[in-house]
Amino acid sequence: MTGFDFPTEVTPYNPPPSTANLADILERILDKGIVIAGDIKIELLDIELLTIRLRLFISSVETAKKAGIDWWETDPALSSRAAENALSRENQELRDRLAQLESQPALAPKRRRPKENA
Repeated sequence: MTGFDFPTEVTPYNPPPSTANLADILERILDKGIVIAGDIKIELLDIELLTIRLRLFISSVETAKKAGIDWWETDPALSSRAAENALSRENQELRDRLAQLESQPALAPKRRRPKENA
């Protein structure tokens, strides 16, 4: 006789019936987000022909922003505000570079004095 008692009958796990419908599931996915990741590799005789890496994040906009994903706000092709910001940023970078170049005396253009006898 051992000190361990094992149950003689195994009862199957029966989860309670789920009452969630499709709308509840969709709301939960958009609220929490879901990540789907996968890689597809096609090789022929140990030579890699094609690799496809798939990363998919499905969520609502608010959930994506909480996760730090906001590429649609900074892509000029998708947002007119991003295009305006990109143009003003480029103008500011050009102004800063011009000011830096003009502050260097060796590179500043030399101005000619007009000849008095001419």
